[in-house]
Amino acid sequence: MADTAEVIIIGGGIIGSAAAYYLAKNGTSVIVLEKSSNIGDGGSSRNGGGVRQSGRDPRELPLAMYGVEHMWPTLSEELGINVEYHKEGNLRLGKTARHKEILQGLTDRAVACGLDVTMIDGAEVREINPYLSEEVICASWCPTDGHANPLAATLGFYMKARSLGARFITGEEALRIEKVKSRARKVVTKANVYEGEKIIVACGYESRALVRTVGIDVPMRKELIEALVTEAEPQMFPQMLGTADADFYGHQTEHGSFVFGGASGYEEMNEDGGRNMTMSITAPSICRGIMKYVPKLSQTKIVRTWAGYEDVCVDGIPVISPVEEVSGLILACAFTGHGFGIAPVVGKLLSELTMEQETFLDLTEFRYDRFRG
Repeated sequence: MADTAEVIIIGGGIIGSAAAYYLAKNGTSVIVLEKSSNIGDGGSSRNGGGVRQSGRDPRELPLAMYGVEHMWPTLSEELGINVEYHKEGNLRLGKTARHKEILQGLTDRAVACGLDVTMIDGAEVREINPYLSEEVICASWCPTDGHANPLAATLGFYMKARSLGARFITGEEALRIEKVKSRARKVVTKANVYEGEKIIVACGYESRALVRTVGIDVPMRKELIEALVTEAEPQMFPQMLGTADADFYGHQTEHGSFVFGGASGYEEMNEDGGRNMTMSITAPSICRGIMKYVPKLSQTKIVRTWAGYEDVCVDGIPVISPVEEVSGLILACAFTGHGFGIAPVVGKLLSELTMEQETFLDLTEFRYDRFRG
């Protein structure tokens, strides 16, 4: 039947597309339902492209470290598209004693998990990146971090999954999930009903309302983040940049443009009705911060800006888990802005969960039932 597959995936971003690829690679029939008319129109195309291990919650580190060591280096070859992956380090910058304290804490926790990350002073920072200002007094430095192109990576998973038989249906908004004999079995849209043995929900913040239709709640909220891209500049530095206060982050792309993301602190004023609209105040706020860190960019022109929502979990880490109360339902949401860098790993883990195999990494910390009283 055209509307039936072994697995129905709700959400055509990089997580859903990666899961579809690894499932199809194993011979599983897959239908992916995407609300937008465009694949990856949510957070997958609205992030800074960081492939980082540093600055993460220690519970996420095994996923991030595995991806950097085993998956990202060969992903372009595997998907047949240049995902523009660069493994040339991440500087998380500090300008005050408080910043240094924040960075030292992040560094200590990461080192305890086995990550190669160190604290360096301002002079050492400028040896790595001479474009950074004298205001920078310290940084955490992780030489194995990097960045990639979110659009290219999402497109790569989508195209490869399709080539293996996965079916993607865009403009198809999932309204509810229905159970048959206590199992999640059907996904109801405005025009159709899709049926599968397993249902993966991977549609960001919208996952919350959707799983409520079967009595499940993931405690998360949405948070608006904005980004900007500049005109092309001569190649300056390859590192991913971030700050202790997370007021901006970004990198220079292969063709010379800089992609930066951040926030103004006034996001509650943007009543955009969920339409991913930018605010006139945000880009100037981000740029004022960037200029203090990288003065040479002060005259660089912005080409465009865009906005997107993070699905921020109450405890700061995602839910990657089957749901005991509803057999056949698997959650992949609440990534809290950390999803892109671990997406290949999560996609592979979701395929193993769906096929009821032992996962190659322990997912205990990400189980849904951690929210029980």
